[in-house]
Amino acid sequence: MTAMLKLDGVSAGYGSFQALFDVSLEVRPGESVAVIGPNGAGKTTLLRVISKLIESRAGEMAMEGRRYNELPAHEVISLGIAQVPEGRRLFPRLTVEDNLRMGAFLPSARAEFARRLEMVYSLFPRMKERRLQMAGTMSGGEQQMCAIGRALMSGPKLLLLDEPSAGLAPVIVQSIFEVIRKMSAEGYTVLIVEQNVQQVLKVVDRAYLLETGRIRASGPAAELLASDDIRRAYLGV
Repeated sequence: MTAMLKLDGVSAGYGSFQALFDVSLEVRPGESVAVIGPNGAGKTTLLRVISKLIESRAGEMAMEGRRYNELPAHEVISLGIAQVPEGRRLFPRLTVEDNLRMGAFLPSARAEFARRLEMVYSLFPRMKERRLQMAGTMSGGEQQMCAIGRALMSGPKLLLLDEPSAGLAPVIVQSIFEVIRKMSAEGYTVLIVEQNVQQVLKVVDRAYLLETGRIRASGPAAELLASDDIRRAYLGV
């Protein structure tokens, strides 16, 4: 099966600082994959390279077998890649529904607006209740749901999630991971960067461990969850 996303030997950084070294990974259609690792490992940089917010310095990137290293950032969404950035980045003074509408700005997505809106509301019933509320007045967890919903409005083939549990109360974190599990069950292809190692390994199929910009381990999520090294380093047990 052709990988949905394939990175081969990708390196990247900022100015004279190198953040990623020779990173290779793949995400297959319908799969949910996590990139785990400590703060400062290069996880957010990795997502920014995939969505072309920063340029890679070496290596190859392909989406559904199509190399896209030279594609400008604003065209990445047309490949079917949508990113939910860290910190959510909603339009706080627009309503929930208007924020969702912003996710469907591609002409191809506009035609599907009503159907996708219903799909997002079925995934996030609370968004339907809050649809006329200003996004900035909602709780952090609700804003995160709105940000994920906004990304889904473009009908992405691949959804990139950057630290979706960051700064959220533990009870809310549970519901965010439940949504990710549900999206995986419905066949969405998801690549998620997350510091909450224990939680994320329970909802994804596979994971890569990124440390100081290098992939140190990879495998089925259950295998990594059971690994003594990972338990010691990240789960405190």
